[in-house]
Amino acid sequence: MSKALYRKYRSKKLDEVIGQKHITDILARAIASDSLSHAYLLTGPRGVGKTSVARILAHEINKLPYDEDATNLDIIEIDAASNNGVEDVRDLREKVQIAPVSAAKKIYIIDEVHMLSKAAFNALLKTLEEPPAHVIFILATTNVEKLPATIISRTQRFSFRPITIEDAVKHLAYIAKEEKIEIEDEALKLIATRSDGSFRDSISLLDQLSSLVSNENKVITADLIEETLGLAPKKTINQILDSVEAHDVPAIVKTLNKAFEEGVSVAVLVQQITEEIRDQITEKPNLLSLLDSILDVPKSPQPQLKLLSVLGLAATPKQATKTAALLAPSLEISASIAKLEKQAIKDKPTEPKKQIEPIKTKTILEKNIGTTLSTDLDWDKLLDYTKQNYIALYSVLSKCGHELDGNDLTLYTGNNFYKKKLDDNKYSPLLSKCLQDIGVCELNIHTIPTTSPLKDSQAAAVAAIMGGGEEVSLESA
Repeated sequence: MSKALYRKYRSKKLDEVIGQKHITDILARAIASDSLSHAYLLTGPRGVGKTSVARILAHEINKLPYDEDATNLDIIEIDAASNNGVEDVRDLREKVQIAPVSAAKKIYIIDEVHMLSKAAFNALLKTLEEPPAHVIFILATTNVEKLPATIISRTQRFSFRPITIEDAVKHLAYIAKEEKIEIEDEALKLIATRSDGSFRDSISLLDQLSSLVSNENKVITADLIEETLGLAPKKTINQILDSVEAHDVPAIVKTLNKAFEEGVSVAVLVQQITEEIRDQITEKPNLLSLLDSILDVPKSPQPQLKLLSVLGLAATPKQATKTAALLAPSLEISASIAKLEKQAIKDKPTEPKKQIEPIKTKTILEKNIGTTLSTDLDWDKLLDYTKQNYIALYSVLSKCGHELDGNDLTLYTGNNFYKKKLDDNKYSPLLSKCLQDIGVCELNIHTIPTTSPLKDSQAAAVAAIMGGGEEVSLESA
């Protein structure tokens, strides 16, 4: 059985490790000068070489050649995910007292050390601080924030960095050449980009793609990678951004529909758009506001519509051009951009108002919309709906005052407790969903921990003197 490429090309010496020279140089000098610590902590994201460096370090301390397939009785690897109990650590404490079998040091590598239980950490503390002279601990973790400060302070910590795209491309090209894999330069860069700084992920992806083309004598192309990973083609991303800059809302709708019909998820599409904006931001700083808005798309209960809204609003010109773009004959969308249509008609004083007919066959972006959305709010309808469906949310909203100014809905919660309730990750998206369910969309919701301001100026002055008050309506008998 053939060995996975990431194992086959794993570094065997410290000077072979790529992208972590700030760590390997220090470790190499420590070994050369025999100034070793009793405990090391290697932290950083997945797939950047923490475990490889731990194994190499253990072998070089003991002046042994590193062979991944060979075992050494004095180099012990422990997986903290499956040996995380206090009994496991007590057993370790007893074994560390035993001298090495043949090497100079007995070295314990504890991988994913953050998985140890609190009791296990406490049991490890004393041994980690003052181990026998023949013992060295090497701890590795992807989640250093989960380690107790008492553990971190007893180690020498080394923080690994994500691999740069340039280093990843160079190493992937070397592996491809050695393995006689035909691959385009653009494909190498795409693999490096999608691996998010992880060497292991990038090499595994290259291995996967090579198996797809090995029997067909094909070249690995960027198009093949996009198809395999469920990505939108790069030209699709560029079309979207070009349409935003050209104020072409119909083109945005058409391109998004096509991408969704081809199976591209909103999360993937958002990531690709943000990456492309990041690459172009120096030349096109006008896209900065779009970048800020698009980051909120995955949080929406209806991300497809939210993405359309964000892109549509970014493409809408400020004045007269906005009207022309939104009223173009080719604009065949209904509920998904009802807000844009309404605003377009409102801003066109020189022409009579024109009814925009919805399309007869709904696009993929409109399948889940039962009613036409607007920004008009019926507060009583919202309270009734939440009372029937989300009683916990109703109990908060029913105590709030409200004020609607255009697209801005201000909720006066009366105190900080209710404000925090409406602002948290549970209630905030639920409120947006309820608004959409009753036909209201795209409101900017603000919460203020005070009662509603009094509308009558004289009453407001009296209330200020009296230390507060609530406005009531008196009807004649």
